[in-house]
Amino acid sequence: MKQIIPFGTLIIAVLLAILAPSTEVTTVEESTIDTGDTAWLLMSAALVLLMTPGLAFFYGGMVRKKNVISTMLQSFVCMGLITIIWVIFGFSLAFGDDVGGIIGNPSTFYMMKGMLGNATWPALPTVPIALFAMFQLKFAVITPALITGAFAERIKFNAYLIFITLFVIVIYAPLAHATWHPEGILAKMGVLDFAGGTVVHMSAGWAALASALYLGKRKEQAHTPSRISYVILGTGLLWFGWFGFNAGSAGGANELAASAFATTTTASAAAAMAWIFFDILKGKKPSAMGACIGAVVGLVAITPAAGFVTIPHSLIIGIVAAVISNLLVIWRTKKGIDDTLDVFPCHGVGGMVGMLLTSVFAHSSVNGAVTTNGLFFGETGLFTAHLIALVGASAFAFFGALLLLKITDMLAPLRVSEKDEVLGLDVSQHDEEL
Repeated sequence: MKQIIPFGTLIIAVLLAILAPSTEVTTVEESTIDTGDTAWLLMSAALVLLMTPGLAFFYGGMVRKKNVISTMLQSFVCMGLITIIWVIFGFSLAFGDDVGGIIGNPSTFYMMKGMLGNATWPALPTVPIALFAMFQLKFAVITPALITGAFAERIKFNAYLIFITLFVIVIYAPLAHATWHPEGILAKMGVLDFAGGTVVHMSAGWAALASALYLGKRKEQAHTPSRISYVILGTGLLWFGWFGFNAGSAGGANELAASAFATTTTASAAAAMAWIFFDILKGKKPSAMGACIGAVVGLVAITPAAGFVTIPHSLIIGIVAAVISNLLVIWRTKKGIDDTLDVFPCHGVGGMVGMLLTSVFAHSSVNGAVTTNGLFFGETGLFTAHLIALVGASAFAFFGALLLLKITDMLAPLRVSEKDEVLGLDVSQHDEEL
C-alpha cells in the first residue's frame, strides 16, 4: 500500500487537471504589460530556479562522500514536488483572495485558473500573472530545500517528501500571504521584505533548528567535507542566481532593479571578506569554505533589504550579518546542536539580522513603498513593526515546524536506522554512490 500512495497522488493530479483544464481567457482592456519588464522577470525566474541546483552543490560538497547524492537530491526533488503543489493550489494559498490576512483562498487560482490572457497581479501590473506565479514558484521551491542542510545525513527520503509538502502548505504559504499579499497581516503592519528574508530565510532557518532538535544528533558528527570544489561551484551559482532573486523582485527592468542588483553584489562581497577576516582575527587560517559561507550569509541578509536601502548601507548589512552568523556557528557547536550544515546560524540568523537592519536603514528615497523611514533616520515605527513581526514569524515557523515533524514522524519515521546512517544515505535510500 505504501508503494502505491506516491504514484497514486500523481494520478489524482492528472484527474484534477482533466476536470479543471483552466481554458478561460482573461482579457483586460488597456493592458499595461511591458515587454521589457516581462523579459527581465522571465530571466529572473530562470535565475532563481538555478539557485536550487546551486544549493545542491553547496550542501552536497559539505557532507561526507557517502551522503553527497542524497543531499543533492533533497534539493533537486523540490523542483518537482513543490511545482505540482504550487500549480494545483499552492499559489492560490499564497496569493489568492485574502482570508483573514493569513492565507489565500485555495480556489482563487486553483489549477492556475485565470492564467491565460493579459491579466496581471496588482502589485506587478506590467507582467502577465502567469509569469508572476512562476517567479514566485521558484521561491517556494528553494525554501524547503534550504532546510535540508540541518538534517543532512540522517533523514529518510520518503518522510522528507511528506515534511516538505506539509511545510509549504502550512508554513511557507501563510507567511508569503501575510507578508507579500496587500491584505496580509504583516503587509498591513508595514513590514518590509523585498525578496524573502522573512518568508524564505527565517522560515527555513527556524524550521532547520526545529529539525535539528527533533531528529537529534548523528551517530558520527565529526566529518570532513567531501568536495570543497562543489561548495565553491554552488556558491557561484547561488550568487549568480541571487540577482534574479533580489533584482527580479523589483518586478521589472527599472531603476529599483538596478539598485537591488548593486546592494546584493555589495553585501555579499562585504560578508565574504568579513567572514575571512573575522576568522583570521580568531587565529584561524582563511578558508575557501569560510569565504563561501560568508558570501551566502551576505546574500541572505541583504534579501529583505535589497530594494529598500542604499548601497553604502548594504556594506554594513553584509559585514554585521557575517560576524553575527560566525559567532552563532560557534555557539551552535558549543551547545551540541547538530544542525549539520549550520542552516539556522547562516540562513535563520542571517535573515533575522537582515530583517532588523532593513528597519534600521530603509529610506523612501530608495523605494517609494517605504512610508516610514528606518531607525537610523530617526523614525521608530518601522523598527517596532519589524520587531513584532520577527517574534511572531519566528514562533510560527519554529513551533509549526516542530508540529509538522511530529505529524510526519507518525506517518513515516523520519530517521534512518543506525545501520543505514553508517552505510550512508546514498546507498541506503537510493542505491547509488559516487
